[in-house]
Amino acid sequence: MLRPRVIPCLLVRDKGLVKTVGFADAKYVGDPINAVKIFNEKEVDELIVLDIDATTQGRGPDYQMIEKLAVESRMPLCYGGGVKTAEQAKAIIGLGVEKVAISSAALDNPDLVSQVADAVGRQSVVVVLDVKRRSRDGKYDVWTHNGRINTGRSPAEVAAETERHGAGEIVVNSIDNDGQMKGYDMAVAAQVRDATGVPVTVLGGAGSLKDIGELVGRFGVIGAAAGSLFVFKGIYRAVLINYPSAHERDRVIRENL
Repeated sequence: MLRPRVIPCLLVRDKGLVKTVGFADAKYVGDPINAVKIFNEKEVDELIVLDIDATTQGRGPDYQMIEKLAVESRMPLCYGGGVKTAEQAKAIIGLGVEKVAISSAALDNPDLVSQVADAVGRQSVVVVLDVKRRSRDGKYDVWTHNGRINTGRSPAEVAAETERHGAGEIVVNSIDNDGQMKGYDMAVAAQVRDATGVPVTVLGGAGSLKDIGELVGRFGVIGAAAGSLFVFKGIYRAVLINYPSAHERDRVIRENL
């Protein structure tokens, strides 16, 4: 039976674990390998790891780091960062990663999604859409390269296109809500969910289990991803890798489904 997934999202910069606010002001919060070890003990549903500088710096995937993460991880692992070819995606899957995330490259070349799906299977292809709301009219655009380049395209349009090309999952990531810990952007989540038939994961803004409950209550079986919620604790944002117990997750999901 399908159920909502509660997913920590770890951002990596220079092999270190960081957390951003609005895709800026990256704060170092530790070693990603240590974080994976802790999440193993907490029986996490799934884990997303994104190398946030690979594309902007013109680098490919860091296979050495990916292999270390995959060897350590006892949960399904999704990796993204610098993936530009089907061969790179296949190599990442070969290291023991379950899913490969593509962002900028999928926008630049939608056929890449098809190529990766053919190489590793549609179920292993995740397209990440970084979205931002326009101040003038409240509509959304998809941005790339760490929120530096505006494609001028709507999340719904891009989600539908990437699904046609073979995406098995869409992650919609709110730039505006990133690190704010004030709740998810339900409006953009609804637009993407309505535009596609593949699983959708929402990222950006979760600050409590209540926020996850509200997302599940609105959309049912969905991926609820978060960064700050699972690496910080308390109003002073002290670094503490944490994750709700199975009982807490089940209660939140049961009360909202």
